[in-house]
Amino acid sequence: MPRKVREIGIVIGTLTTGEKNCITDVAGVRVGHVTLDEKINQDGAYACTGVTAILPHEGNLFQQKVTAASYVLNGFGKTTGLVQVNELGIIESPIMLTNTFGVPAVTQGTLQFMLDSNNEIGHSTGTINIVVGECNDSYLNSIRECPITPGHAIEAIRKASNEPAEEGAVGVGKGMMCFGYKGGIGSSSRIVTHGSTNYTVGCLVLSNFGQSSEFLAHRYTTSNVQSESTLSPTDGSIIIVLATDAPLSSRQLTRVIKRCGIGLGRTGSHFSHGSGDIVIGFTTAHHIAHVSEQLVETRTQLREDHPIMNQLFAAAAEATEEAILNSLSQAQTTIGRNGHKVEAYKF
Repeated sequence: MPRKVREIGIVIGTLTTGEKNCITDVAGVRVGHVTLDEKINQDGAYACTGVTAILPHEGNLFQQKVTAASYVLNGFGKTTGLVQVNELGIIESPIMLTNTFGVPAVTQGTLQFMLDSNNEIGHSTGTINIVVGECNDSYLNSIRECPITPGHAIEAIRKASNEPAEEGAVGVGKGMMCFGYKGGIGSSSRIVTHGSTNYTVGCLVLSNFGQSSEFLAHRYTTSNVQSESTLSPTDGSIIIVLATDAPLSSRQLTRVIKRCGIGLGRTGSHFSHGSGDIVIGFTTAHHIAHVSEQLVETRTQLREDHPIMNQLFAAAAEATEEAILNSLSQAQTTIGRNGHKVEAYKF
């Protein structure tokens, strides 16, 4: 059975992992997947794709928003909702991940789910900002057939749980490639401490980037590195979702999620021209009510110059690097459209 890299002796960084070594170590965070793995027609069209939902907490996200930020390492991507996230510093919907051409359907499905949960949206209050990220899985998935439907988004949200998230070739990760091998979903977490205070940082990645020759495999194994793959993702990308319970402002959160790029770079990526390398981050420390009569609201946040900020920076880098490796170690060899095959990487 596929295992996380720590289970095979690869230890990244110096910080302690959470109990599950997963983004769901951050209290309240839930992850759900819907995976499509089926023939579409007799002409070789094949659905090898899916949807993944990340929910920042168990309540109503529109009524109780969370402090958030995003950061673009390289902007070759087709996300929705990030302009408003960065303007207002909040997220008010599940964070959804799918393939490039699935973005409209997933946006529609997530919107419908939120409308059904909040009768006032677009009626007695404003509209809602849906956040969707994507990667291109067209080597394995018949992306032009647009197999993703709005119902798949709703199903992924409803399946979300706080159990350790499935990783590898599941959900949106079903058709993705990483460094020419099978990639997909990976996750990891870190604990930062100061005295009796602990904060958790959790990362989930959708890996779909890089060529085999770029992978710094020698950093992770002392055995003979397997032969290089000649495959590479089409317009490969990575979406990184970082969660924490540390009390950070949106600006501080931006500083933390920038360090995810360090973890990505350590694996060998240089954020290539056609790669959409995007980080979405949120903290569960603040729940911001949609409706309030208060003129002023008070929030707690960490001091900028406190040493724990450096721990958070390190946690973001370490968790991202390990999550990427976990996406490789747990992905299984996959056959998709027209018989295309992508091998699993053997650490």
